[in-house]
Amino acid sequence: MSAGRRTVLVTGASTGIGHATAKHLGASGFDVRAGVRKPADAERLEREPGVTPVTIDVTDTDSIAAAAATLPDELYGLVNNAGVAVNAPVEYVPLDELRRQLEVNLVGQVAVTQAVLGRVRAAQGRVLFVTSVGGRIALPLFAPYAASKFGLEAVADAMRRETRDQGIEVIVIQPGGTATPIWDRGAATADAMRAEMPPEAGQRYGRMMEILQEEAVKAAKGKAGAVPPEYVAKKIGRALTAEKPKIRYPSRDARVAIGLQRLLGDRAFDWIVARPVLSYG
Repeated sequence: MSAGRRTVLVTGASTGIGHATAKHLGASGFDVRAGVRKPADAERLEREPGVTPVTIDVTDTDSIAAAAATLPDELYGLVNNAGVAVNAPVEYVPLDELRRQLEVNLVGQVAVTQAVLGRVRAAQGRVLFVTSVGGRIALPLFAPYAASKFGLEAVADAMRRETRDQGIEVIVIQPGGTATPIWDRGAATADAMRAEMPPEAGQRYGRMMEILQEEAVKAAKGKAGAVPPEYVAKKIGRALTAEKPKIRYPSRDARVAIGLQRLLGDRAFDWIVARPVLSYG
């Protein structure tokens, strides 16, 4: 199936996977509406062939409605990609930060989907949810992020079953380790939260936080096995153009990790996941 100037909305297109996806789809012949929050990000994307920036804040219903009003009556694809990462121990994560995590990564995706689903239905198109290996595996300190991605997996599964007779394809993209700025920003947020935690938090979780933060920074820089965002963008392109798309498109490391957890069972997998951070200090 060719792009054929079909229109696709990509949220979270300022950086990372969303930015790479907007560029890749635009170069492939799609009419891409790239969702951004800042004028500077819009200016960068305006130079890309086939890409039109659209200002949208997925946590603001008025912003979503205004963005939806700029779209054509038939929208072939929606790529729900906007996201943030909040990482902290469950015991100490600030509830406002937890709410922000869920508002952006989960509630915001549903809000955008609700706003444009009629247009997708008119085009007999596709809705893609960019989840994560973290939507199937919850790592230590990643409870807020994993909760949002587990929730998004559930939304996608339910919606796929709800719309199966409406000509709409609902597809999950499951990246594993990907080199994007979300991890740098997440590390900065974690630093700020850590400064507000009581002394005993450092005694209980300090070394764990340091180690996982180091790994997150490595991932953002393309180290520790992280793939470039263009790798995920190509999977999104395949999901939009395949005659019979798959339900899920996992990255290679996501497929391995999810399969390993299923094979080993929870207790053995807990030991494997926790050991690198508990064996220090």
